[in-house]
Amino acid sequence: MLQNQSIIPDIKAIIATAQDKAIRAVDNERTLMYWTIGKRIFEEEQQGKDRADYGTYLIQFIAQELEPEYGSGYSKRQIELFRQFYRTFPIANALRSQLSWTHYKHIIRLDSQDKIDFYIAETVKNNWNTRQMERQINTSLWERLLMSSDRKDVLAVARNEKLPSEAKQIIKDPMVLEFLELKREASYYERDLETAIITHLQDFLLELGNGFAFIARQKRIHIDGDDFFVDLVFYNRLLQCFVIIEIKTEKLKTIKILVNYKCMSTITTELRKMTTKTQRLESCFVPIKMTEWLNLHCPKTTKI
Repeated sequence: MLQNQSIIPDIKAIIATAQDKAIRAVDNERTLMYWTIGKRIFEEEQQGKDRADYGTYLIQFIAQELEPEYGSGYSKRQIELFRQFYRTFPIANALRSQLSWTHYKHIIRLDSQDKIDFYIAETVKNNWNTRQMERQINTSLWERLLMSSDRKDVLAVARNEKLPSEAKQIIKDPMVLEFLELKREASYYERDLETAIITHLQDFLLELGNGFAFIARQKRIHIDGDDFFVDLVFYNRLLQCFVIIEIKTEKLKTIKILVNYKCMSTITTELRKMTTKTQRLESCFVPIKMTEWLNLHCPKTTKI
């Protein structure tokens, strides 16, 4: 009879941790190998009198020699990637151990240094796997953040050089919600989008950005004798800000906006007891129009 039932789970955890470290070590070594190959190709390429023609010939020749012995991982296209990898990151110490070769294959295709710096910083900070990083690149995360914030601010927040001081520095406009798998229809019920968001909550949190946590759905608020229900409530730990999301299938009328701002103050008052008394709290009201595929606009925050 075992005296400690945790011994098997403990051993399994040790094995899993060791396996993960081994996989990362192998991938890091492979990434460095590809970088070194790219460096050697680049150096050889510079020896040719007509570098453009010699470079094309060299890539083709190397692929023909290596692919039959080492497989498709050394095809002409892959050899070109190795060279591009070195040219994008000419200093080996600049490579990040948290990123795999698959991460780098997506990054070296980016067309500006700012984008490269941004996606590397965000991937490391948020521990994105390759699928998550690829999605953020494909949905133009960098460009969407630039719509509402300065380039230097976006990079500084990504690199953890500064904390976001206002909602526009981290809230995207527009948002991309292809993961909800909603078909193109002439109209929807508001509940359709709300249910889809809850079903794909993890993906929605990734799309929202850094520091968001889900708080409530259909939060009941009592104002002046009437009950109101807020569609979705989130909290952002970086801004110390409750984000109140209202889903609409029609234009949001002024009176409805005013009511929602009153709801915003009320819900913040109710929820602020969940935080420490020393925290400065703000609220951000987010109207969501389904027919525009969630063009998300965040008015100036209202301080409590």
